[in-house]
Amino acid sequence: MSILLGATIWGQPAQPQPSPAISQQQTSGEDSRPSQNQKSAGKSAHATQGETSKSASTTQAETEHKISPKEAEELFRSVDEILKFASKDTGLAIRHEVKRRLTRRDEVVTYIEKHMAEDEDAQRLRRSELVLKKFGLEKWMKAGMSDLEKKKDPTPADIESDEISAARQAVVEGQAMVVLIDYTLAPTGQSLLDSPQMVEALKAGMLVGTADSAQFQNAPIYLKEAIIFAYRYGLDFEAELLTKGGKEKAFAGAFTNPPRSTRQIMDPQTYLSGERIEPMRLPDFARDFKNYQRFDVGAIGEFDVAVLIDEYAGAEISKRLYPHWRGGYYYAARQKGDPTAPLGLLYVSRWSNAERAAEFAAVYAKSLAKRYKHLHLVAVDDKSPANRDDKTKALTGKHAWLTEEGPIVIDVQGDTVLVSESLDQTTTDQVEQEVFGAATASK
Repeated sequence: MSILLGATIWGQPAQPQPSPAISQQQTSGEDSRPSQNQKSAGKSAHATQGETSKSASTTQAETEHKISPKEAEELFRSVDEILKFASKDTGLAIRHEVKRRLTRRDEVVTYIEKHMAEDEDAQRLRRSELVLKKFGLEKWMKAGMSDLEKKKDPTPADIESDEISAARQAVVEGQAMVVLIDYTLAPTGQSLLDSPQMVEALKAGMLVGTADSAQFQNAPIYLKEAIIFAYRYGLDFEAELLTKGGKEKAFAGAFTNPPRSTRQIMDPQTYLSGERIEPMRLPDFARDFKNYQRFDVGAIGEFDVAVLIDEYAGAEISKRLYPHWRGGYYYAARQKGDPTAPLGLLYVSRWSNAERAAEFAAVYAKSLAKRYKHLHLVAVDDKSPANRDDKTKALTGKHAWLTEEGPIVIDVQGDTVLVSESLDQTTTDQVEQEVFGAATASK
């Protein structure tokens, strides 16, 4: 479900975007230190931005500053200089020049609106928003149209594609952040490796935003995390690769052997060690949900559970528990012929051991009271007496509730947690048999 960088908040300054462009090949060793043209272009752009912001805050009737031909010439010249710097900094060569032209603000807005209306990614964002309401994370949306939407019977590899997409985006943004930092520090003769304090300052600023980014500052923590995931964790990932393996490992190597999950991005050591987590076996969705119309399907990765646990149990528990994630997926569907029926949800997660699975199940159970107005525990099948006294820390066995949107079941067996929400009992029973049978067979 990662995302994560799929929400656009209108009226808010964008998160730090690197000016340097990254491409792929070797290049000559020309001096690519920032020139006076780069500095003056940067100052000009900064001044223009400042004047525009000031003008907008003074009166909407005033016309925004327009770049003069001289400023445009300096700006375009800086593009080539920045590209040369990026190529030298990464060891990746320039394959093509960067095309450039000036355009009006209204042209940009028209272009974005047109493609947002037609784009399949945007359509999936709208579906994902409804799914995440089911998790109680209303405005946290998944990015990227995966092949899952086009497949009748998704495979474990298809599910994994969600995580692969999020991880690769983090590599690209992380690399760009590294080059941005190096470009900024170049006049001082330093780089990211010499200035870890700058990395921490940038990361801290990402969650805070700027003084005029009111929408970002007021957004829920999970939306903020989703927006900055690729930048924040991607930067950490690339910095770790630079430290442990040098420039080749961090840039060309990350493309040759890309990470495959948000887990590898959040814990670079799992990537460096070559960890491979076996994909989870899937139930027969077409058969089990024959009375339902599929709405959405995808992965629930380590980043996703980190945000979910943070939301319902706090950052400390999240930081301790999310590294034990070992796989997860969801399937959302609505009963055929009833567009008003509540959205049904199947969510299955796998953990490093039974203890961590029970701990996550307790966190998830705790979230139910915050997500439903009417919640009644109606059945308990728990054969672990030791855990019955404090289900806020561990939930084992099978528990069932009734809500205004139908039944909820949380079933914990070994290292696997199954959650069924607003699905009929026959469907839930069938899926349970397949999921736990598959979990046993894979051991």
